[in-house]
Amino acid sequence: MSEKIAGKARELIEGANFAHISTLGKTGRPQINPVWIHPENGHLVVNSAEGRTWPENVRRDPRVTLSVANQDNPYEYVTVWGRVVDEDHENADDNINFLAQKYLGEDEYPFRQPGEKRVLFRIEPEKVKVSGG
Repeated sequence: MSEKIAGKARELIEGANFAHISTLGKTGRPQINPVWIHPENGHLVVNSAEGRTWPENVRRDPRVTLSVANQDNPYEYVTVWGRVVDEDHENADDNINFLAQKYLGEDEYPFRQPGEKRVLFRIEPEKVKVSGG
């Protein structure tokens, strides 16, 4: 069952605050990676490059936990438990450029590697909890 991202949770996610995504590796061990994030139509959207480990983890097990801390007060944060419900290559390049503007003030993602293929994932939030502040 989907939970709405609203209020302080939405404010933290819409801000230029880094998220950390936790996925489950092949052995069941958690893996945590920093990601850029934004809300879109009731989902949370994150982006990565193909060939990285965490995208393979969510393809095997779509359950994720995200934590987004306020960069000005890291004791204020939102935790979101959810699952990946969509994978999108077609809009991934536009999305990473949007995120580069949000996080870096750059019109284009400046860290692209030759031959890099981007992928975005849409996460359906199942539980949302704001802490601190």
